[in-house]
Amino acid sequence: MVPMTPRRSDALSRERIVEAAVRILDTKGEGGLTLRAVTAHLSTGRGAIYHHVTNKEELLAAAADDVIRAVVTGDSVRDLALGIFDAIDVHPWLGAQLARDPSQPAVLRIFKSVGVGLRTHGLAGTALSDAGAALVNYVLGAAAQHAAGARQAAGESAREDYLEALAAEWAGSDDDPLVQEAAALLPGHDDRAQFLAGVDIFLRGISG
Repeated sequence: MVPMTPRRSDALSRERIVEAAVRILDTKGEGGLTLRAVTAHLSTGRGAIYHHVTNKEELLAAAADDVIRAVVTGDSVRDLALGIFDAIDVHPWLGAQLARDPSQPAVLRIFKSVGVGLRTHGLAGTALSDAGAALVNYVLGAAAQHAAGARQAAGESAREDYLEALAAEWAGSDDDPLVQEAAALLPGHDDRAQFLAGVDIFLRGISG
């Protein structure tokens, strides 16, 4: 007799499904997220999953929103931006997902939170809309780029080697003083610190 897959005795909820999806995404990446993988993780049947989500795209959007919801806590714009950066750093799949569809709940949540924060800086109307779009694009783009780079050079020593090699390549490719200065600064480069410096420059600009 073929042994049956053990089933959960507790009620399966959308929250449990999304939590499982986040765990799978964090460990196996987007390619590892399938409804079959989720059912195996939860020891349940596909029918129970389909009762809550219809496809992988919906599950990805729900997973992204679950992560972003924990970041959007009503803090300052600076704290919000840094929280999103750190979330994408911890969940590398998140950057690509947020860039995929601007109408998904997570992106709308980010836009709303940034807009609320920018209102405290005295912005309204077109100025608020333009500043909000510019900041969100910067935050998501910079965070996703950092996450992609971190995947290429996982670990502190690997990252140091990567930056050293890149600095040497830059220095040897162009003798322009600007390029040489940038190459000299690369070995000690800190993506998070530079990201936060960019946010501060932005906030000073809209307050000036």
